Amino acid sequence: MANAVILVAGGRITDVGQGLPVPPGGRVIDLSRSTVLPGLIDAHTHLTLSPGPAAEASRKSHVDATIMAPLHAKRTLEAGFTTVRELGAPEFVDVALRNAINRGDIPGPRIVAATMAISATGGHGDQERAIAVRSLRRTFRNRRWGRRDSQEGPVPGQVWADVIKVMATAGALSEEESVDAALYTQAELDAVVDEARLWGRRVAAHAHGAEGSSARCEPGWRRSITAPFSTRKGPG
Repeated sequence: MANAVILVAGGRITDVGQGLPVPPGGRVIDLSRSTVLPGLIDAHTHLTLSPGPAAEASRKSHVDATIMAPLHAKRTLEAGFTTVRELGAPEFVDVALRNAINRGDIPGPRIVAATMAISATGGHGDQERAIAVRSLRRTFRNRRWGRRDSQEGPVPGQVWADVIKVMATAGALSEEESVDAALYTQAELDAVVDEARLWGRRVAAHAHGAEGSSARCEPGWRRSITAPFSTRKGPG
């Protein structure tokens, strides 16, 4: 398009066209020698994790994730990604990162946060660290909705998930050897979906194996991720 003009107001594209008039006082950025793309979307990120061997990552805490996450968010935005779906992070670091970006405190993409993934005890994502059974309560219940956990008291406001992630199968980084083994029954996975639906949330499933991939294909599931060992019986 010759003489293309993109109008941006409040961080949002308001109009795109040929020869559009520039509003009075508007800042003009000349990109006539460049190719302009819309913001990219990454549906599976881990901004709170750092690249490196799994053994090294296991020695890091949520404090390390908190320190590095803003840098990763900035680099992701500068790479052209304006929206990401953050599928699993320790101790609500992704929620704090999302809120800080929304407030304008730090640069970064819009984040759809899953908080801590739901994992079977001893299964993929457990590793005796931050992901525990109580994560399910904290994921769905918070003070904003007027709900309380009878054992732990009120959960601080603005600690909630935009999307729910569940570990339907084991994985390449699991401590056990059964990389593609199913960790939940169909009934258990359906319960996750039903509970998420009550709160207006969708579910993303980590599913490496065929059995787990097939299970989450039942009605009610909207997303599946990381399914490298699927067969013709499952997705793939």
